[in-house]
Amino acid sequence: MEEHLDNSTRGSGAAATVVVAAMLVAALAMWTAVPLTWIYIGSKLSKTQFPSGGPYMIVLVGIVLSILILGWLIGRLNSLYVRITGTNSAAPIRATWLRSMRDTPEAGSWTIVETVIVGSVLLAALALALWFVLLAGSPLPKS
Repeated sequence: MEEHLDNSTRGSGAAATVVVAAMLVAALAMWTAVPLTWIYIGSKLSKTQFPSGGPYMIVLVGIVLSILILGWLIGRLNSLYVRITGTNSAAPIRATWLRSMRDTPEAGSWTIVETVIVGSVLLAALALALWFVLLAGSPLPKS
């Protein structure tokens, strides 16, 4: 019986890890893949370098709708994570029998969604900074 419990706990831990990884990929896509994809689509819709407002509106609406869909997906993945683990907290869970009678619930603990979104923003900012410093080059004309 103990082996069965250990295997189910291990399986739920792996499933929770996969769900959090999917949430992180979706959150990173909001800041990277979605805007780049819609800018690419808008560039292919335009026949000139100076297009009218049509391609710009398609890019704007496409980005907004894609981010709304990804936000909904992240919310659904968070619900799945809660069903798998029974909690929404990103903090480690202590077994009840290890807690002191004086222990109180932590008021400032972060949820998984908060951790994933903040982490994705920080990763996107780091990627932007690295691109700016290492790959962007100087915008000033060479004399």
